[in-house]
Amino acid sequence: MELAKIETFAKVEVADVSGADMMVAKSLAAAAAGDESACFDLGVIFSTGSHGVGCDLIEAHKWFNLAASRGHEEAAWCRADVSDEMTAREIAEAQRRAREWLSAGNRRAA
Repeated sequence: MELAKIETFAKVEVADVSGADMMVAKSLAAAAAGDESACFDLGVIFSTGSHGVGCDLIEAHKWFNLAASRGHEEAAWCRADVSDEMTAREIAEAQRRAREWLSAGNRRAA
């Protein structure tokens, strides 16, 4: 799935998503509401290329980073593991995407 399509799902109700994997759609909606477990789940989905989403380490790092920033301990370990397979530019891009996600109005950690 393209990044633009993925980002769009977070802005629509899960019931409005047709043809998308419900696990991904539900996780995106929950992540937008501030659920750190949903962010972690998205990190796993992107790092493994599961649920109809291709493997994308930049997106995986982004979601693990968001989950870790919200207090999910395992996400910090997974982010470190994913980072080992990424270039410095890819990590910088993942961090930029995480900041962009937060600045788009998605809930921050309490």
